Amino acid sequence: MCGITGKIYFQKNNLFVNETAIDKMNTAIDHRGPDDAGIFISDNKKIGLGQRRLSIIDLSPLGHQPMHYEHQGKKYTIVFNGEIYNFQKERELLKKENYSFQSKTDTEVIMALYDKYKINFLEHLRGMFAFALYDHQKNKLICARDRLGKKPFKYYQDANVFMFASEIKSILTQPEYKKEVDYEAIHHYLTLQYCPAPLTGFKNIQKLEPAHYLIIDCNTGKRKKGKYWQLNYNHKLHLNENEWKNKILEELNTAVKLRMISDVPLGAFLSGGIDSSAVVALMAKNSSQPIKTFSIGFNEIDHDETIYAQMIADKYKTDHHKFIVKPNALEMLPMLVKQYEEPYADSSALPTFYLAQKTREYVTVALNGDGGDENFAGYGRYSIQKFSLWYDKIGPLHNVLAKPVAKLINSIFKTTLTNHAQTFAETLSFPYNERYLSYIQYFSRKAKNNLYSSEMQNKVGNLITNDILIHTFQKAQARNKVEQTIYTDIATYLPDDLLVKVDIATMANGLESRSPFLDHKFMEMTAQIPANLKLKGLNNKKYILKKALEKDLVPKEILYRKKMGFGVPIEHWFRNEMKDYIYEILLSNRAISRNLFKKENIKKLLDTHVNTKINHAYRIWALLTLELWFREFFDQN
Repeated sequence: MCGITGKIYFQKNNLFVNETAIDKMNTAIDHRGPDDAGIFISDNKKIGLGQRRLSIIDLSPLGHQPMHYEHQGKKYTIVFNGEIYNFQKERELLKKENYSFQSKTDTEVIMALYDKYKINFLEHLRGMFAFALYDHQKNKLICARDRLGKKPFKYYQDANVFMFASEIKSILTQPEYKKEVDYEAIHHYLTLQYCPAPLTGFKNIQKLEPAHYLIIDCNTGKRKKGKYWQLNYNHKLHLNENEWKNKILEELNTAVKLRMISDVPLGAFLSGGIDSSAVVALMAKNSSQPIKTFSIGFNEIDHDETIYAQMIADKYKTDHHKFIVKPNALEMLPMLVKQYEEPYADSSALPTFYLAQKTREYVTVALNGDGGDENFAGYGRYSIQKFSLWYDKIGPLHNVLAKPVAKLINSIFKTTLTNHAQTFAETLSFPYNERYLSYIQYFSRKAKNNLYSSEMQNKVGNLITNDILIHTFQKAQARNKVEQTIYTDIATYLPDDLLVKVDIATMANGLESRSPFLDHKFMEMTAQIPANLKLKGLNNKKYILKKALEKDLVPKEILYRKKMGFGVPIEHWFRNEMKDYIYEILLSNRAISRNLFKKENIKKLLDTHVNTKINHAYRIWALLTLELWFREFFDQN
């Protein structure tokens, strides 16, 4: 696991790369790779590549990057961030084709695969990755990102230069980029809680989408982008439940075993939920030594799951480490905003960072349960979507029944629940792929219109965030409408929110995180499972996974308890210990002078949260982290 950087001046100009520039890019992300650093400058000084290394496989100097490879006169250089779990198998096959290797790394295998298969080499890679491979003979840079988007790849290009890095911080060190806010990204962020790819919040800096490659002609700067993989839900396997249970466990076990390959200490995040418990159970069955497990808890009982984590730790006799923390958001928030670098409003980044920080004291690699909800329809919003699809059959009754009743109840009780019920009723008349946004949004289109100043309205014009999700729904290879919803989450929420959260939190602490549920072969298998075995009825979520695990792997007390989620009590904080802070920051002259939002409507939002039962905590968190982002990256000291 590493951080990668690069800078390419095109042949048509008289500009040249030097080591100082690449060193600055490397230094900006040295937290991603504390073990080693490397720089490559081409003979003509037009190509510069850099890397910070966190040593995981082949700890010897032979694993140093940028790494070079030569076969039959053709030369390649690569900077690579990630892990290829099937590299040993591919290396043995390549050896039979007269390819030779100097190291025991997966990095070297990537270049040999490219030499043999050209752009089709991406189909041979099983793992998580972001890399830039320089083909000396063709003078082209081949950049790629893994299928699910576990590893980041940010880039900037103008008429003279192409620059890339694992994090935007590296690009900001270079004089060619002049910082400018991308208000389109801000507009979508306020609804989605993240900047949807390829947007980053920084104008003209983009992120490469998951399952995409980018080829740069280093002579002309001409750019070609393509997609090399997508899940298909239309080809179902017709197996009975027992056959599915066996197949799920077999494939998940394979994904776990592949991710236990490491030359450094390895453990697992253990939240006490279904997915992390399943991963730990299978790790224990594949290890002769006790698995090191890590969980984090809070004093607030409704946010603490450590009792369930302890149940799994006891069952599998793991070397368990439990950390109870009292998050100090006032102290941590500015640091988190700097680390996450894009506008980012998922408050669970805070406990995730604490967990990664503590875990790194014991191991260098940690497996997790990410992806279980996307594979097996585990989010409550899938139940809501399925119910709304059922409700469609009633027809126009919602206009004379659901809408007025929900509106009346909300006007009387004025709680978060009744507010959600009214929103649900009002959106039932929308097409199914449009109404989904109302179940996950922070600020609705109407709320943003009320919030925006006239200047902000002019900046964003008629941009509609829902168009992004509608477009993703339309690209889904799925006839089932709930599976279209799942695919949309996998293509948007998963890479732009969840995987960003884990990558930044772990890499900021020099920790590698691996996700067996996000193995692409495993996901291709789960896409073949009939939808009614994932979400059985309206609310029996993850049905077939639970059935597969309940025999002897995970206790029923864990499988069938209410889903808690992994978060912090921001609703409580904003009414108590952080109340003065949010008023001070969001209503400050500094914030208001940006002319983005109406001061009176910001105050109304804060007052409503503090003085009523309506919960606006997530909206306030989004506004707070956005203001801190402006202060970190755009305000002068």
